[in-house]
Amino acid sequence: MTLLKGLKILDFSTLLPGPYATLMLADLGADVLRVESASRPDMLRDGYPRDGKESVNHGYINRSKKSITLDLKNAEAIEIVKKLVAEYDIVLEQFRPGVMERLGLGYEALKEVNPKLIYCSITGFGQTGPYRHRPGHDNNYLSIAGVASYSGRKKGGPAPSGIQIADVAGGSLHGVIGILSAVIYRNRTGEGQWIDISMTDCSFALNATVAAGYLMGDITPELEGTFLNGGNFYDYYETKDGRYFSVGSLEPQFRKLLCKGIGRADLIELSFSEKEEDIHAFKNEVKNAFLSKTFAQWQKVFAEIEACVEPVLTFAEACLHPQIVNRGMIVKVPRTNGGYQKQIACPIKTSVFKPDYKHPGVGLGEHNEEIVLPLEQLLK
Repeated sequence: MTLLKGLKILDFSTLLPGPYATLMLADLGADVLRVESASRPDMLRDGYPRDGKESVNHGYINRSKKSITLDLKNAEAIEIVKKLVAEYDIVLEQFRPGVMERLGLGYEALKEVNPKLIYCSITGFGQTGPYRHRPGHDNNYLSIAGVASYSGRKKGGPAPSGIQIADVAGGSLHGVIGILSAVIYRNRTGEGQWIDISMTDCSFALNATVAAGYLMGDITPELEGTFLNGGNFYDYYETKDGRYFSVGSLEPQFRKLLCKGIGRADLIELSFSEKEEDIHAFKNEVKNAFLSKTFAQWQKVFAEIEACVEPVLTFAEACLHPQIVNRGMIVKVPRTNGGYQKQIACPIKTSVFKPDYKHPGVGLGEHNEEIVLPLEQLLK
């Protein structure tokens, strides 16, 4: 049994925010059909490394989805979309505000075709406001949302993130939440709706641990100035051989184990001081302690101690970590022409459902003959 069996989604998005959202929905059993341009293909298809003609990034982000190509500036293509919308539950798009309306595919136009339609727009700044037409990227949204201002080091400034926080945590995940909430609402009322997801709004909402302090206490978060961004001993520490460990030993029982683990039980009392100079002194002692042993030596020490201290693994090491392996977080997705691609698994596990990984992302317009051609014939 699939959790979202029967839910049909038309996906007009490219790159990461929209496609990652529909990847999650496809993994949960939704039927996702990508509507793409033949003349301006998704840039994700052109990345490296490749598996045959397509990039493996495309293979992962667009797995289990079908693909058709349409020229949305063509009147016949618009009619084909409307024919599809009559049978589909959800439209997801991430064009700039107004583009779908100009094409005749805005929410109000498609609502006339399917009153129960759920229409989700994912954009950088949302459908309203002075920045609604402004271009942007992940780091721009994090900057406008205030997140970048206190994420990094005092000496180095804001730190580039290894993952796309605004795109995925902002756009994709909030988009999925909005869509599934709308599905529940429609099941109760029979009504569709338009969902306006701004990656900047959603990034702003991620200021979860500092917002109240500023809004009600006028405390501005700064680089290395909060409990969780380097202002305390909760941090990353370099080892003798240039690797790093994460220390998150905030609770008293974990803090005591940290001190014992680094061979400095004498620091326990100092670790509980709330004086700024003592906090810095304790952090400095922890720093010096980690520099005294190699990465491998500290791995051995903290493998036996549950102190919320873990090694900073490379992605290659993470793939082999026994916890990741045990949870089945890497799967083999079968290619339609034989063989498979290794990909990250769906992280959502339930007692009644296991994902069915149909295939990696398919070729551009691979399902035109199956889906578009019959509709073209109907329109003639």
